[in-house]
Amino acid sequence: MPGLLLLLAAAATTPSPAIVQGEPAETIRRIPAAEARQGVAAGPNDVYAVANWTIARYDRKTGERRAIWEGEPERYPHINSCALIKAELVCAASNFPAVPQASSVEFFDPITLAHKRSVSLGLGTGSLTWVDWREGHWWAMFANYDGKGGETPRDHRHTALVKFDAEWRRTESWALPRTILERIAPMSISGGGFRQDGSLWISGHDLPELYVVRIPKGGSTLDHVATVPMEAEGQAIDWDESRPGILWGISRKGRNMLEMRVPRLK
Repeated sequence: MPGLLLLLAAAATTPSPAIVQGEPAETIRRIPAAEARQGVAAGPNDVYAVANWTIARYDRKTGERRAIWEGEPERYPHINSCALIKAELVCAASNFPAVPQASSVEFFDPITLAHKRSVSLGLGTGSLTWVDWREGHWWAMFANYDGKGGETPRDHRHTALVKFDAEWRRTESWALPRTILERIAPMSISGGGFRQDGSLWISGHDLPELYVVRIPKGGSTLDHVATVPMEAEGQAIDWDESRPGILWGISRKGRNMLEMRVPRLK
């Protein structure tokens, strides 16, 4: 028994394996946006700043604000991120920091920002932070937290990537690896999306770095491929589908939307 206890103690203190460090993302442009509090979305002609119950559309050439949507705070307390998918602005929303955690997906017209419809994902998984569409499926990340906004007995370790079919029926789910959980604790994942090459990139709540993950060949935990430094202090991100290799993020401190060039992993 003493030997077993020693083995368990050693396993508990074993450091996580080293992860490949990718070349830093280069910030090539900043667009001031008062609404740059939760995240940013990119379209071919516009970029969108997201701030809880407010979404603003900015001309990507001039940086001029073109439209704004302001919802009821009681109904939309926490829209965390958006992405332009199939000609709609698709946004991840939750009732954060209220509990029990409840989530929905909100759809908007990308030009007028008129709200079009909602898909309720209900209770029991966490707070929805980002949504993407790939190969005929919806992909979504549900955040869990140790403190504010958390729901006992779940904590940050219960953050999960969930795969849905086209009708929002849950098909599969994966946990985060320890190497990422150690970095984001006590918070969670705030942003994510698939790069044009099919790789999945996610971001935390406040650290200026990106985590590249992939679906494992076996098991239920995502593989952590690399960590890539960036200027954005975590929060929601969005790949620019019209310009491969360009990622948008935000600086909450400076209230800026950041256009970043991200090198491919070697």
